[in-house]
Amino acid sequence: MDRYLRETPMLDYGSASIQALIHKHGWNELPETERVQAIYNYVRNEILFGYNIDDSIPASRVLADGFGQCNTKGTLFMALLRPCGIPCRVHGFMIDKKLQKGAMTGIVYRNAPQEILHSWVEVFLDGRWYELEGFILDKSYLGSLQAAHAECSGAFCGYGVAVKDFKHPPIDFDCNDTYIQSEGITRDLGIYDCPDDLLQEHGQAMPAIKAFAYRYLGRHLMNRNVKKIRNRM
Repeated sequence: MDRYLRETPMLDYGSASIQALIHKHGWNELPETERVQAIYNYVRNEILFGYNIDDSIPASRVLADGFGQCNTKGTLFMALLRPCGIPCRVHGFMIDKKLQKGAMTGIVYRNAPQEILHSWVEVFLDGRWYELEGFILDKSYLGSLQAAHAECSGAFCGYGVAVKDFKHPPIDFDCNDTYIQSEGITRDLGIYDCPDDLLQEHGQAMPAIKAFAYRYLGRHLMNRNVKKIRNRM
């Protein structure tokens, strides 16, 4: 299991900010299951759903930003689990952009690629691997969406969600798999030891102009829209 505990440039858990966070919460002192639950809940709710400058930023940058999406929140989650002795790996996918509609709007949505890189984290606990994806959306954001679409009692796709049961998505971890975007998956890219390896092989390439527009305009519009949705509560 050593390969699933190592530090990497993206999983920079030796950084002062990550070490201080682990010490502050005393995660290393908790029993294993409670340790995973506590870290999972922290990443889910204290790191808000939002769009960072790039998928390849290190965990310490995600923590400093205070927000992230599937890939970046997953990087931080792994960088908190590994120094706490919890083996973990990343599973890559492509998802249909339609699950982002609503969070992405207008010209940003129209210019996004049809398939978007996605990942979840797999955690080894009590002799088995758990698939954990439900940490992507913070409770405030998801709660606002559910309130705004109170009539929906079945499947839902949009605003960063793709689930079969919108009212009761499997997002709480208690030794179970968790999901929030899995119904939007179009392709399985396989399992990787770390996000560095996943992005080296499958990093989302964009033309320079589109990449510039996303970094300096598109993601800010998306984050403003996500904040507006969250604040409806």
